[in-house]
Amino acid sequence: MTTFSTSNLSLGDEKEKEFGHEGAGQDEIVRSERRSHEGANGEEHRIESERRDDEVEPEVEKAVDEPPDGGYGWVCVACLFVMNGHTWGLNSSYAVFLAYYLSNNVFEGATRLDYAFIGGLSISQALIVAPVATMTTRIWGTRTTLLIGVFFETLSFIASSFVNQIWQLFLTQGICFGWGIGFMFVGSVGIPPQWFTTRRSLANGISASGSGIGGLIYSLAAQAMIKSIGLPWAFRVLGIICCVVTFTCAMLVKDRNKQIGSNQLSFDVSLFKKIEFLFLIAFGFFSMLGYVVLLFSLPNYARTQGLTAKQGSIIGAVLNLGQALGRPPIGYFSDSFGRINMATTMTFLSGLFALVIWMFAHRFGVLIFYAIIGGTVAGTYWAVVSPVTAEIMGLVDVPSSLSITWLVLVLPTTFSEAIALEIVSFNGGSYVGAICFAGFMYIGAAMCLWFARAWKIGDLEEKAHALGLKESAIDPTSSKVLQGAKEERVVSAATKDFRKSPFVKRMFMWQKV
Repeated sequence: MTTFSTSNLSLGDEKEKEFGHEGAGQDEIVRSERRSHEGANGEEHRIESERRDDEVEPEVEKAVDEPPDGGYGWVCVACLFVMNGHTWGLNSSYAVFLAYYLSNNVFEGATRLDYAFIGGLSISQALIVAPVATMTTRIWGTRTTLLIGVFFETLSFIASSFVNQIWQLFLTQGICFGWGIGFMFVGSVGIPPQWFTTRRSLANGISASGSGIGGLIYSLAAQAMIKSIGLPWAFRVLGIICCVVTFTCAMLVKDRNKQIGSNQLSFDVSLFKKIEFLFLIAFGFFSMLGYVVLLFSLPNYARTQGLTAKQGSIIGAVLNLGQALGRPPIGYFSDSFGRINMATTMTFLSGLFALVIWMFAHRFGVLIFYAIIGGTVAGTYWAVVSPVTAEIMGLVDVPSSLSITWLVLVLPTTFSEAIALEIVSFNGGSYVGAICFAGFMYIGAAMCLWFARAWKIGDLEEKAHALGLKESAIDPTSSKVLQGAKEERVVSAATKDFRKSPFVKRMFMWQKV
């Protein structure tokens, strides 16, 4: 009985064990299948993830496109150098035409004010057409925009050779020529930064200096042509030369808009709510009031001092030579001295030189000295406007800021020379009042940028404190921490209340900005 029960128990145990082994085997099979299924799903997820990474990778590469820092970019710089010489440089030679108009009764019934407005119109129209040129660049591309400019500039010179009334000269040498400059300027001004990184300031300086060289050459050439072949044929020769040269340059220039994903942003009127932007706008406004007076008045001033028309054209040419020599160093040394610091200093020197040297320049030699010295700093605004705008407003707001700036500058560029000639007439032909006007406008521009500099230092203090760093550790343009600057950490942002330095103290504080 006992044996039977034991046998039955043993048999039951064996069956239970067998059943347990079978169950365990089934469980193992289920777990194995589950692991296989999970492994398959994991593999699918891994493959899907890799596929998505592969799809995203080209976009990442596009976002971090690196300019070649040279190469064909130097060809573009050379083309823009020549193009600036045949746009802004030719515009500078209007001082020679102005002196000729004022000393000869070319158009019956025309006044000094009429001739002054023509020179201002060419600059103001170049700025006012900027939004249209930006739109054509976005729709049809850079080359088409440049060729539109070539067409208008050529048309302006050829049409000017046939005018016989002053209102016709307004349309040709004023408005039409300004449109030609505007389309070529807006279409080309952003190309050098697309090709360069470490040499960006140098490339910008070289291309901008073309306007000074062009002004030097065409101030002398225009005077010689007017004297030898007459005014109409001088216009025609200039038109033919400009057509050939600028057309060739427009065909050689290449942009990198597709590589960098360039966007043409619209206006952002909310920028007017920012005090730093108002300082920046005032800097440009006052700079242009002084610059245009100096650019167009110096040759005629020479004639009022008893010098000949040829000597006046030489003085105007040397002024443009000074600009050609001064702009590249201003752009180059801005990186080490500080862009805002350099712009403020050079603009102040422009006003100081006008008040101290031009005011007492009555001889040919002294005027030549002033033209070369004053010329090196006279065009500071055009050499620094883009980098200073980036420094104060930040890279994101640069396109909108510049678009608004060009429109604001229409007023001073249109009326500054007219104001100067009215001051001269009021003073009985004396240029003392006009010289004071130009000098103090430059100084006023420097003061506005000085205020913007103080604001920028306070902005850097606030951002540096938020990161617990020194102000020197923050990039003024991008507001990012400079490489290796984290070692300069000085305080935790959460452990101490923050207060900016007083505004007056920041005005006299040294810092590279």
